[in-house]
Amino acid sequence: MSTASDISRLARESRAWPFEEARKLAKRYAAAPPEKGYVLFETGYGASGLPHMGTFGEVVRTSMVRHAFSVLSDIPTRLVCFSDDMDGLRKVPTNIPNQEMVAQHLGKPLSAIPDPFGTHESFGAHNNARLRAFLDRFGFEYEFLSATECYRSGRFDMTLREILRHYDEVMEVVLPTLGEERRRTYAPFLPVSPKTGRVLQVPLEGRDPEAGTISFRDEDGALVTVPVTGGHVKCQWKVDWAMRWRALAVDYEMAGKDLIDSVRLSSRIVRILGGRPPEGFIYELFLDEKGEKISKSRGNGISIEEWLRYASPESLSLFMYQSPRKAKRLYFDVIPRTVDEYFACVRRYHAEEPAAQLQNPAYHIHAGRVPEIDMPISFALLLNLVSASHAPDKATLWGFVSRYRPGITADSHPALDRLMDYALAYYADFIAPRKRYRAPSEIERAAMTDLLARLEALPADADAETIQSEVYAVGKAHGFASLRDWFRALYETLLGQSEGPRFGGFVALYGLENTKAMLRRVLSGETPET
Repeated sequence: MSTASDISRLARESRAWPFEEARKLAKRYAAAPPEKGYVLFETGYGASGLPHMGTFGEVVRTSMVRHAFSVLSDIPTRLVCFSDDMDGLRKVPTNIPNQEMVAQHLGKPLSAIPDPFGTHESFGAHNNARLRAFLDRFGFEYEFLSATECYRSGRFDMTLREILRHYDEVMEVVLPTLGEERRRTYAPFLPVSPKTGRVLQVPLEGRDPEAGTISFRDEDGALVTVPVTGGHVKCQWKVDWAMRWRALAVDYEMAGKDLIDSVRLSSRIVRILGGRPPEGFIYELFLDEKGEKISKSRGNGISIEEWLRYASPESLSLFMYQSPRKAKRLYFDVIPRTVDEYFACVRRYHAEEPAAQLQNPAYHIHAGRVPEIDMPISFALLLNLVSASHAPDKATLWGFVSRYRPGITADSHPALDRLMDYALAYYADFIAPRKRYRAPSEIERAAMTDLLARLEALPADADAETIQSEVYAVGKAHGFASLRDWFRALYETLLGQSEGPRFGGFVALYGLENTKAMLRRVLSGETPET
């Protein structure tokens, strides 16, 4: 068994991306630990919407880096999930009740808008509760911070005054990135109107760094002077990000590819304020089934709830782990493959040497505590079993499995039992509606007749490899351009779909007699469902 020091030594050389990221932090504090006594990881959340796939991806990836750092270093760590609930609401979301009521409060901080759901003291508090419930559901270890509380409690006061003192330098960084019209009205601070409570985007009429105040015209035209502290202002987005990094001394934060320019600008502002930008990681964005960028407003792609209807949280974590710097299609058809890849990673992990284990995604998904899971049947094979048998429930599926692997039960294999639930749901929603049977061609009919004869000659207890050998032999004997064409013909004529797992394994699970009956129906001109 490897010791902690052995694992740490191997981690320093591992090419797994969480360790590569963690080594940047280890180098950051190679000379001495941070003055605050811990390394701070942060993820940000826009409180105007509900948690989504990107929220999960950012938190789970950050958690992987955090664990990797804990393997390399003894410095304590914290993970902060920060909610920008002081942001002014610009438009009414279409997926909430009481929209007319919310419309009356446009421009106000989310934390100052009544909760349209009627369950919390504000709309921001409602969405924050949803975020925390979301994170708790997946067992993330984190601390929650509210922008409103940080601004109003004085936690940001010192840094806000720093921005005021370095006002001109901050403006020199930001203004070149803005259009001409926006430059004329831009200010790093967004004052909160004392009269209406709205977050205002107005130019400043004056500022006093010594007093720590700014002056502006309120909505009624009156000149108002307020302190930049105590929640009287909120910073503009890019300045706000930099302010947060500086005030909290954030050491690590990820960002999507669409925020590259914001990361650079915010990093420059942090340096102006005398701070050090956090280490970072730029991840690629998800694409939909057409290869287009996923948008919350368009609703393309797949939601967290949809994924979890068809597969486990661990499989979703694997999807997030894989190639984070590569744009990937996030759609329903990636789920079966990802599920089977997850179980393959877990199975492989327990047979690997320690160095290889640190490269294994399962290590990072489970923070080094990888469970032992015996999964005798793949998700793809289960889907084909449901397709062929038209199983209405798990009891029917367990009947096939018990014959295929005597002694296996739901109690002995709970992961397989859960996988059956996922398979039944996925089949009903995605495979059944798309099944399209076709009649075999002449060459395919001849090959299927030959296959039926060969299966008739096999003993009732023939195993998957024996059956697979016969299927291969038929494909080679009947002049198919490639064996891929032969297997596609079997799946399209027998199951109404173009892909499937190893056919020998499917036959062994479904049963020789059942498969032969299905072949006879197809050869007689019927569909397998009739």
